[in-house]
Amino acid sequence: MKKRLPPLNWLRSFEAAARHLSFTHASQELHITQAAMSQQIKALESQLGTMLFVRLPRGLELTEAGAAYLPVLHESIEKMNEVTDELFGKGRNKLLNVRVNLVFFVNWLAPRLPDFYERYPDINLKITSNIWVNSQQKAPDCDLEIIYGNGRWQQYEARRLTWDLLQPVCSPNYASRFQRKPVPEDIVNENLIHVIGYEDGWNRWFQSIGMPYTEFNLGSQFDTLINAFEVAANGGGIVLGRSSLLQGYFESEKLISLFEQEVLTTEAFYLVNHKSRFLHPHAEAFIDWVMEEVNNDEVNNIHRPLYN
Repeated sequence: MKKRLPPLNWLRSFEAAARHLSFTHASQELHITQAAMSQQIKALESQLGTMLFVRLPRGLELTEAGAAYLPVLHESIEKMNEVTDELFGKGRNKLLNVRVNLVFFVNWLAPRLPDFYERYPDINLKITSNIWVNSQQKAPDCDLEIIYGNGRWQQYEARRLTWDLLQPVCSPNYASRFQRKPVPEDIVNENLIHVIGYEDGWNRWFQSIGMPYTEFNLGSQFDTLINAFEVAANGGGIVLGRSSLLQGYFESEKLISLFEQEVLTTEAFYLVNHKSRFLHPHAEAFIDWVMEEVNNDEVNNIHRPLYN
């Protein structure tokens, strides 16, 4: 037979007394008498069939059972307080904390945020940047994240935002070094810009268009795609662009595409929330807005200025 859960006020009394190791301080925190505190904990020990405290002349000491019970109970009470505040308290008006991959923020999200502010004037955002997904199971200190990867994260509920095409891009000035319209074989010995951490890189692009694996003689590596884009835009080499991020660079003529050959990525940007974290009251509005932008988006089909 399943054991009946003790009353919540008994559990709160034990959690407070265990933190303070004092019935007096715990009763003051919960605004009940010390006698009521002592009575509730005795009732809890009776129901559980074990002692939770060793009563000392001055103060308390947790038994082995009490020490094992406290962390789980403390976490549960904190979670209930958090959810209650989010749903019914001041948490309804607190900032919606969104952490965003930096290159996606600069090239996709930032130009669209004025529309979000206009449509949702009562929702205040806190935007921070990330580089890579946190592989740890612990919930992050944010409400939502936009991250890049393969989407196979058990700890996250993930919504795919992009279906990118890989395309070699460079500055018009860098492209001018070619005496004729280039073909893929022409760039093998050029300064190819690599981005650390992306599965879809130069090897995948060359192999996908039918060229064998090549050891590159020249090239540089960067830990973020936004750094790689900026180096390429300033004439530093050729980078593999992702179609959802290139519109601004194409419109400003900072980058052009060298070839018509494009390769579909196996990775993508995702809007995620940690499954163990309660959703902020305004999170659904942000999610709906982002997904509406994705559904109406023509970024993945924009005209690409080609080398000519």
